[in-house]
Amino acid sequence: MFPPRDQFQAGRGYLGACTLGIPTRNTRDAVLRDLEQWATGTASAHDYSAILERARGHAAALLGVGPDRIATGSQVSVFAGLAAASAPRGAEVLCVDGDFSSVVAPFLVRGDLRVRHVPVHALADEVTDATWMVSYSLVQSATGEVADAASVSAAARDHGALTLVDTTQATGWLPTTGLDADIIVCHAYKWLSAPRGAAFAAFSGRAVDEIVPYTAGWYSGADPWASTYGPGLHLADDATRFDVSPAWHTWVGAEAALGFAASLDAEAVHRYDLGLANAFRERLGLEASDSAIVTWPDADGADLAALAAAGITASGRAGRARVAFHLWNDDEDVDLAASSLGR
Repeated sequence: MFPPRDQFQAGRGYLGACTLGIPTRNTRDAVLRDLEQWATGTASAHDYSAILERARGHAAALLGVGPDRIATGSQVSVFAGLAAASAPRGAEVLCVDGDFSSVVAPFLVRGDLRVRHVPVHALADEVTDATWMVSYSLVQSATGEVADAASVSAAARDHGALTLVDTTQATGWLPTTGLDADIIVCHAYKWLSAPRGAAFAAFSGRAVDEIVPYTAGWYSGADPWASTYGPGLHLADDATRFDVSPAWHTWVGAEAALGFAASLDAEAVHRYDLGLANAFRERLGLEASDSAIVTWPDADGADLAALAAAGITASGRAGRARVAFHLWNDDEDVDLAASSLGR
């Protein structure tokens, strides 16, 4: 059955996928089973490693790459930080004006890079021969605007620049298997409904060669269980060299969540979520869009307060009210939200 609303325990009035996803019943059960195994002393470190490798495979499917191109971690900013630390002194990094801090701050904190901010719609046109990397979110957190990733990638290739794309606000509702980028980063706790603390990234061959794995540890080797002690440096030849030691309990839930997302027809999810979002836009008198995130000016927070008073979970960002529609929602949620705003 599609959409699989029966897989979620709740969801009515929950328009917060862009802030925090709701776990499926299977994800919840996996976390509870793990808690019981941990509490009874039957949890196994080797079993956790097997779970992580299954999760890596699901992440690879969601990004349309092989598992050897996937690194697992905890936060988007850590992967972006590796890119920032690897940038040559004085290099230009092109960012979107108002983008999420995780893909901007790591470059700013260096202090010796030229970080340039432009509107998302102008991103491709602003790439030059001086640009070392373009770092941006595929879907803007504050506005829901979707970047033209194909044009950005083409411009970057033409000028020899690297690309870093954050799909945290995209993967799960927007198909992300066709992205041409050197580093694709995603935190799984929003649209993918995983526990917070599970992030993954896809690295191109060029990125594997040029980005330094400064966070290298025992999990950065081809066989982590043979990489637990010095004095030698143990680095895998592929993207797993960027792995960090996994937060075991988080990845138990993440494996279930990513497996569920990877099992779905991504185009069907896209059509469904976008259909609900545009139905809500129509009720508000807004033009149709290509985003499942709907935002509108709400400087005084009155609309956000009205949504909350009606029992709707929404959010406010950068002076705008923000709602998101996902698999646990339906037309009744559209009507509930619109009616609460007098529309």
